[in-house]
Amino acid sequence: QVQLVESGGGLVQPGGSLRLSCAASRSIFSTYVMGWFRQAPGKQRELVARITSAGSTTYADSAKGRFTISRDIAKNTVYLEMNSLNPEDTAVYYCNANYQGILNAYDLWGQGTRVTVSS
Repeated sequence: QVQLVESGGGLVQPGGSLRLSCAASRSIFSTYVMGWFRQAPGKQRELVARITSAGSTTYADSAKGRFTISRDIAKNTVYLEMNSLNPEDTAVYYCNANYQGILNAYDLWGQGTRVTVSS
């Protein structure tokens, strides 16, 4: 079973930046779609950004122009660079790895890392 470990969350002032990291326990980027989701208090978990095995990226409207998802294949690590943060970005951010095969499918989650945007 693949393990995902997030890091990089914390407290940041409005307008600030953070970079989240998600380290996978083994090489999976060639077959898995990697994504960042977030869940704010009292709200449903929502997609923030994802990157496919081919390297294509998609973003939620709220993240476009401010967040960037990337990956380092050699380090088995996915990143989420977040700029111009505002209080509405406060949430627990989760890394996700999704595999859809012919015979099986996997949907894996990290433990989450908390991001708080506040002055």
